[in-house]
Order: sequence, then C-alpha cells, then structure tokens
Amino acid sequence: MDDDLEAAELGLRDGHSSFHKGVLNESLTESIKGFYKLRKAYITLDGILEAEARYKRSNAGMSTSRNKSTESFRSDKSSRSLKVMPGNFGGGISNTLYSRPASICLEKNSSDQAGAHATTISATKEPDVEDDDEAEFYDADETHDSKTKNDKYTGHVEVNGVTVNLDDLASDDHAANLGGPPTWERSSKPQGILENDPDSDIFTNPIDVFIHSGANLCFGLLLVMIAMIPPAFGKLLFIIGFRGDRDRGLHMLWQASKFHNINGAMAGLILLGYYHAVVGFSDIIPDSTMSLDGESPTEGYPKERCQMLLADMRTRHPKSHLWLLEQARMEASNRRLHSAIALLSNKKPSPLKQVEAIEMFEKSLNAMYIHDYELCSTSFLACVTLNNWSHALYYYIAGAAQVELYRYNKVDDPAVAAAHATKATEYLKTAPQHAGKKKFMARQLPFDVFVSRKIKKWEARVNEFHVPFIDAIGVSPLEEMIFFWNGYKRMDTAQLHDSLAALAWSEDTTSNLTWTREGPDEHAILAVLRCATLRSLHRWDEAKAILKAGVFNVDRAALKGGLNDDWTAPAAHYERGVISWMQRVEMAERMQRDTSDKGAADEEIKYVQECEAWIDKAAKWEGYELDARIGLKIANAQDTLAKWRKARVEVLPRRGEIG
Repeated sequence: MDDDLEAAELGLRDGHSSFHKGVLNESLTESIKGFYKLRKAYITLDGILEAEARYKRSNAGMSTSRNKSTESFRSDKSSRSLKVMPGNFGGGISNTLYSRPASICLEKNSSDQAGAHATTISATKEPDVEDDDEAEFYDADETHDSKTKNDKYTGHVEVNGVTVNLDDLASDDHAANLGGPPTWERSSKPQGILENDPDSDIFTNPIDVFIHSGANLCFGLLLVMIAMIPPAFGKLLFIIGFRGDRDRGLHMLWQASKFHNINGAMAGLILLGYYHAVVGFSDIIPDSTMSLDGESPTEGYPKERCQMLLADMRTRHPKSHLWLLEQARMEASNRRLHSAIALLSNKKPSPLKQVEAIEMFEKSLNAMYIHDYELCSTSFLACVTLNNWSHALYYYIAGAAQVELYRYNKVDDPAVAAAHATKATEYLKTAPQHAGKKKFMARQLPFDVFVSRKIKKWEARVNEFHVPFIDAIGVSPLEEMIFFWNGYKRMDTAQLHDSLAALAWSEDTTSNLTWTREGPDEHAILAVLRCATLRSLHRWDEAKAILKAGVFNVDRAALKGGLNDDWTAPAAHYERGVISWMQRVEMAERMQRDTSDKGAADEEIKYVQECEAWIDKAAKWEGYELDARIGLKIANAQDTLAKWRKARVEVLPRRGEIG
C-alpha cells in the first residue's frame, strides 16, 4: 500500500513534468509538438477502447458462461494476439483509424456480460519486438503493517449519515471494520463503456485489469482535459484535429477508480481534483442528481460519491498527502474553511516538493477566503520558495493582504497601520519584477499581465490624487482575487459579511479620501464584487440593482482602455446570468417539494431563458483581461445550459427565441 502511494506521487510528478515540458511549454513550437504527442496517444487509446467495444458486441449473445482470459499468458510467437493489435495496432495505424471521428460514440448495450478479453486488449507489442518465451505475469503481493498510523491526520467524512473519522483511516484494523472499499451498482451503462467491477470473472487476468483500468484512466483524462481547453486554443485544436468529451471522459475515470492499482489511484485523484477545482470554480453547474445506484455519475457535484471515493482512497493509502489535500478541498467545498486549513496545517511535510507547494497554495487561498490576512500574506510568501511559477501573483496577493491590514488599523492604530503599509508597498512593487519571467506558449501568464497593469494603474493615481502609493490603491485588491478564484462559493454567511465589510471601506469617505474622485472604472469593480457577494447570500434583488447602477447603465467605453479594468463589464453579464440560474435552482427545489405547483415550472423556464441571454452576451464579448479565466466559467455555463435544454427541449423555446 505504501509502495502504491510512492508510485502514485512519483507518477504525479513525472506526469506533471512531461505535460509541462510538452503542452505547457514556454515555446509555442514545443507546445504544438506536445499536443501532437497527445494526439498520437489519443488515437492509440481510442483504438484500445474500440477493441473493448468490439469484444463487447461480439460477446453480447453469450448466455451462461464466459471464456476466461488466457491468451495474455501465451508466448507462442505465431499467436496473432502477440503480433498485431486489433484495429491494425502493432503493425501501424490504419488510415481508417485516422479518418474516424475523434470521439467515438460506442453503441449502448444493456447486457451485463460485457468484458475486456486479453485477446483484444492485452496484446500491444510491435511486430518487430522480440517476444520472451519465458515471460509470465503475476499479481503483486500487498503487505501492510497493521500498526501503521499517522496521528497528524484530522477531519472526517460523512456518508449516508455515518461519520468516519479520518484520523483512524490510517489503521488497517479500522479499514477492515469499514467492510472494505465502498461499491455502488450501476443501473445503466452510459455510452457503451465497460462498467464491470474488479471482481467480475472477465477480469481474472491481471493484464486485462491493468490495460482496462489504464486505458480508461488515460483516455478519460485526455477527453476531460481537451474538453476544458480554453477557446483561445481553438486554432491549435483545429491543427491537431481532435476534440474532448467531458461526460464520456468522466465515466471512464470513475470506471478506472474502481481498480485497486496505480491506475485506480490516479483516476481517483483526477476525479476529486476535477470536482473540487473545476466544478468548484464554476457557478452554473448541472443539478447534482447522482445517487449511489450510479445514475448520472458526472452531473454537478456528486457529493456522496466523492465522499465515498475519498474515504476509499484514504483507506488504501493512509499516509498519502495527496488525499489529505483532497480532503481539505472537500472541506472547503462544503464551506468549512477553518477545518480545511487545520487539515493542511497539522501534518508532516510531504517528501515531494511539488505536493508541498500545492498544499501551501491551497492553504493560502483558504486563508484569503476566511480573511485571515496575516496567514494569507505569510503563506503566499512561502509559496515563492516552493514554486518556480507565479511569483508575481504570490507577491501581489501577499501585498494585497497587507493592504487590508493597513486599512483595518488605519484609524485605531496608525503605527501598526504604517508597518503594514510598508510591507504592502514592498510586496506590491516587487510583484512586477517577477512578471514575464515565465511564459505559456510564448505569451506572458495572464495574471502576470494583470498584476503589472494594476501596479501601473496605482502608480498613475499617486500623481493624479497626490497621495502615497498605499492610499492610491482602489477597491479591495484582495476581494478582487477572491472573486477570480471564486472564493465566495466556499464562504459561510459570516465570511460573506466580512467581505461586504471589506468592500464597504471604499465608500467610507472618512477612511478613504479618494472615493469622491473615483470614476466609473472603480465603481464598476465595486459593483461586480459586491454583486457576487450578495448573490452568494441569496439577496437577488440587491445584487441586480447594484449591477444595473454600477455597470449596465454606464457607457461601455468608460470601462475599458488605458489602465482601466476592462473585465468588469463581461464579468457583470456573467454574474447576472448566475443570479438567474440560482433563482432557477430555487424554483427547481420548490417543484420537488410540490410537484403540482405549475407556476414554479413556468418560472424555472423563465429564469433559464434569462440565464441563457446573459451568458450568450458574455460569451460574445470582445477580448479583455483574464478572458480565459472568466471564459472557462462561461464555457461551463454554456455546457450546463445545453444539457438542461436537451432534457427540457419539449418545454423550452429555441435559443433564438430568447429575448
């Protein structure tokens, strides 16, 4: 178990390194080469999964018995299975394989007798590779120390009303009392994907197990990753010639996560990362209709299933920092930020610097969300020593936290405020010095561009307002960062009110002597941030009114150009769409409570129409700063709306009919 843990962590490191050297390279040419390599992997994995589908179709009529996999062990060089992979793999990839659509829609089959036979998925050798007549494969023995326990772990997972203390998951004795890893039955087989459990008799051969879980892991990851690539890479995707399929990819990752090997561990890590990071970053997501019988396993945030997966993985790998990190993210997703910080604080350092850096970054974000400004500042400065990327962002947020401490103490304790002002000025002016040192596809990182512009804007205001640099800073830069990282979604009610208080400082003419001289640019920033906070508190009408007065009634030209923050207008349109969607969610819950309430159904449709209209406007906006970041939210919103429309096509007018 501990060996699996080390392998998983090393795999994460090597995989990250390979991806960075290829796709996430500073050179555009190297990035294109990296994508081309991904395309080759895509085609190979596509063929393996197609071979599984062919085997499934050919064996669908078998009634009572199945042939156990044996050819994986054959060493006869005349065996076709060792010579050529079905679909012309091993002897070169056929032209038909390249001409096939990028995302194959496997035909659905309700038979439980689907399987992956070694003859079709295990033989992947090239024809010019010498076979080893003596080669055999065996299951690796797993040995555990029943006394192994790390008493630094804290927290708990609650599944179906039963609380599991994660302190005890490091104990194998306790794991045994849990009755083994959780399982769930699937009542449907979406998109024809093999969904047999590991104990199925079609997986008697360890090679079948490894190839099936590995193919689902790798191809599922590729499909999800490609589906999330920002629109800015559209031309590059056109050159490469493939596309993603998020639903199919997630189904494959859930399938791979069932298996107790390195592939299952990595699939679980990717799934939890997706739901806690990507889904957690978005506001307009599908309703979470997932139940433990396996229905709709990728919709929204399947909370119970993620909890079960995490409990399972922490049982399998009790010392892994990776699952501790995901536990902290789960706590944050459930608005328990203090618990998340405690999980990341009460631990031994990870042996891998990369994992330690991710943990520190997650802790820094959570400190920012709970408005622990001192912890936020020191934690982001610690990230500078752990990570070679984004130093400009780290210094900027550390300085922004010091700005809040300065403002908090400005009236009551001027001496303390002056000390924080000195630190804030130092960190903020250090940030641009680190901007541009790292590039992504030959371009500066978006936040580096953002940070450099912000500092220039405030320096220009020093001369315009004739005030020190610390007083030239406009609406809370830390709340601005919370908005971009969607921290409002993770805050509880008290923390949301803390954000409102931080934003209110700008309009306090006693403390802020420059507010009466501010133009529409800073007013728009305040409106967007305050709207995001209020809609998180379900104060819809106030949020709408603030956006209307601060953004929609302002000339668009006044919010862009020069050093202005041109992201506020498109972000405001997105926020307005989020409000409509959240109101729709409220109506949907009302319909569940009272199915006879026809008025709620009509109102739900009205809110969806409003949401689509606002999101469409945001999606068609011209280029602006951080458009890729806001664009990811918009893309996820469009995907969610398309799914809702598909499910309700009989009641919702065509998109062109929405006013």
